[in-house]
Amino acid sequence: MDDRLKNPGPVMTDETFVLLRDFIYEQSGIFFADNRKDQLASRLAFRLKANNLSDFEKYYYLLKYDQNAARELRALFDSVTTNETSFFRSPPQIQAFQDKVLPEIMAAKERRGEKTLRLWSAGCSTGEEPYTMAIVLSQVMNGRRDWDVKVVASDISEKALRSAKEAVYGEYSLRSVPPEIKRDFFVAAGSSYRIVDEVKDMVEFQFLNLSDTRRVQLMRGFDVIFCRNVLIYFDDQVKKRFVSQLYDCLNHGGYLFIGHSESLHNISRAFKLVHFPGALAYKKE
Repeated sequence: MDDRLKNPGPVMTDETFVLLRDFIYEQSGIFFADNRKDQLASRLAFRLKANNLSDFEKYYYLLKYDQNAARELRALFDSVTTNETSFFRSPPQIQAFQDKVLPEIMAAKERRGEKTLRLWSAGCSTGEEPYTMAIVLSQVMNGRRDWDVKVVASDISEKALRSAKEAVYGEYSLRSVPPEIKRDFFVAAGSSYRIVDEVKDMVEFQFLNLSDTRRVQLMRGFDVIFCRNVLIYFDDQVKKRFVSQLYDCLNHGGYLFIGHSESLHNISRAFKLVHFPGALAYKKE
């Protein structure tokens, strides 16, 4: 008989699913719909094993009442978030960012006598997105040193952030990188590639739970925000609150990019929808 049939492992009851689902929602804003119970059980099975627990109910009580709950909460965030990403993902958005958005913002700032740029990758995962932003920024700057530029990158997964800070990637992450960019901004490290220091030093990583309204309120003064494939984790209530905060985080004339399959329809009317070839962005006027 198949060992998996003799030892099927812990089963998540509907009652425990609701307890865990609601707890995760309260702590992070991430929402698991009823049809995602099996997905949640699969992702949390590793945490049961790591904590030597026999069922999901005990895991819930660990999260809720154990003295080590804060540490386990970080591991929980690592388990329930998806870190599938790559460099230069959604090329039309990156092209719009490089050819239209950055030149427009920089020209407006120069007219005002300003030379600072602040970009934010919200939900940066393992770092491919913010490093892409930094590479593009470096290309647009074209060697100019008279600007003060920084890319802030945040995520709820400490595991993803540790990987991002190492700045070392395999071929699969670089699958959409043009050859000339791979040549100029990456250094071969065995079978992997390391981001050059010039780009790495432009990015500042930090832990941030996007449902923490007080912390998000401190994120101010950004010219461009990339928040792609993050809203899909939230229900409409959290989306509306968070998008309203993103609006406040942007400078006037700043742009918000979200995932190409995401939309602010029925979420916010504060932004102006801007059409670029093959891409959309939201502008704070």
